[in-house]
Amino acid sequence: MTQKVFDNKEFRYFITARFFFTIAILMQSVIIGWQVYEITKDAFSLGMVGLFEAIPSIITALVSGLIVDHQERKKVLAFAYILMLFCSTSLFTVSSDYIPALSAVKISAMYGIIFLTGISRGFYMPAAQALLGQIVDKEMYPRAVSWNVSTWQVGAISGPAIGGFIYGFLGTSITYLVIITFIIIAVTSLMMISRKPKPAQTNQPIFERLTGGIKFVFNRKIILGSMTLDLFAVLFGGATALLPVFASDILDVGPKGLGVLRAAPSVGAVLMAFYLTKHPPVKGTGKLLFTNVAAFGVCMIIFAISQNFYLSVLALALSGMFDSVSVVIRQTILQIFTPDEMKGRVAAVNSIFIGSSNEIGAFESGLAAKLLGTVPSVIFGGIMTLIIVLSASFAFPSLRKMELKEK
Repeated sequence: MTQKVFDNKEFRYFITARFFFTIAILMQSVIIGWQVYEITKDAFSLGMVGLFEAIPSIITALVSGLIVDHQERKKVLAFAYILMLFCSTSLFTVSSDYIPALSAVKISAMYGIIFLTGISRGFYMPAAQALLGQIVDKEMYPRAVSWNVSTWQVGAISGPAIGGFIYGFLGTSITYLVIITFIIIAVTSLMMISRKPKPAQTNQPIFERLTGGIKFVFNRKIILGSMTLDLFAVLFGGATALLPVFASDILDVGPKGLGVLRAAPSVGAVLMAFYLTKHPPVKGTGKLLFTNVAAFGVCMIIFAISQNFYLSVLALALSGMFDSVSVVIRQTILQIFTPDEMKGRVAAVNSIFIGSSNEIGAFESGLAAKLLGTVPSVIFGGIMTLIIVLSASFAFPSLRKMELKEK
C-alpha cells in the first residue's frame, strides 16, 4: 500500500513542496529566536515572537477556512507560500549586516514581519490539509497522513540543524538566502500539481458558513477531544520557545547547539512517523493517544531538570517520538471523519486549536519563565500536561475507546 501512495505523482509534488517549505520556516524560526534573544537577552521577548505570530493566525483562520472551502485549494496554498517568501525576503533585508539600524528598530521590524508570517500560516495549514484530501483516495488516508507527517518531521530535523550551522558559520544574510531558495523550490513543486475542482458549494448564509467548522467540531466528540488534548498539551508542555535560553545560559552550547536541540524532537518524531507508515495506529488508537501525550509531558520534565546536553537531546528526541503518534492519529481522524466540503473550515479550527497553540504556548512559556524562572516553568508545563491527560480521559470516553479501522 505504501508504494501506491507514491505512485501518485501529485502526492510526490505535494510532499516535495511541504518538505522544502518546512525546512525554510523551521530555519527561519530558529534564526528569529536566536536573533531576538541575542539582542534583548529577555525570555519574555521570545514569548512575544510567538504571540505576534499567533494573533494573526487565529484571526485569519476562520476566514481562510471558508475561502479554502470555496476556492481552488492549490491557489490558496500558493498565496500562503508566496506571502511567506515575501516575509523571508523582508527579514533578510532587515537583518542584513549592510543595513545599520538600532536594536529597538530591528526588533520592531521583525515583530511586524512575524505578524505577516502568522497570516501566511492562517492560510497555509487549512489549505494544505484540504488539498491533501483531494490528491489521495480516502482508503489511503492513514498511510498518506503518516508519510505527510514523516516528511514534515524530516524537514523539521533539517531546518533547525541547517539553520543553526549556517547561521553559526556563515552568518545571517546567507542563512536567509538559503531560506528564500527553499521557499522558491516549494512554490515550484506546488505549481506542478494540476488544478482541482472547487468543493461543493452551499447556499447557507455567510455567518453559518463561517461558523460551520466550529459547529462541526463541537458536535463530534472524537474530533473535539483529539484537538483539545493536543491544544492544552502543546500550550503547557512545549518548551521550544525557551530553547535559546537553555542553549545560551543553561547548557552553554551556542547557536550550533541550539540547532541540535531544535532538531532533536523531530529526529525522534520522524523515526516514529516512518514506523507508523508501515504500522498505522489503527488498533487501540484512543489509548495510544492518551498514553503518548502523557509520555510527552514526562519527557519535558526530564528535559527541564537536565543540565547535561546529551540527556537534554535524548529527552527532546523521545518527546518527539511520542508527539508524532498523537499528530498522526489526530490528522487521520480529521481526514476520515470530515466531509470534503468541510475540510477547509475544520482544518482552520484545527489550526486554531493546534497550530496557534504553538505560538500561544511560546508566549505562555516566555511569561512563565519570567514569573517562575526558566527551569521551573518547563517543569510546571510538564506537570500540567499530565493533569490534562487525566482530565481528558474522563471528559472524552469515546476518544479513549476509539479504534481506527483500516479500510
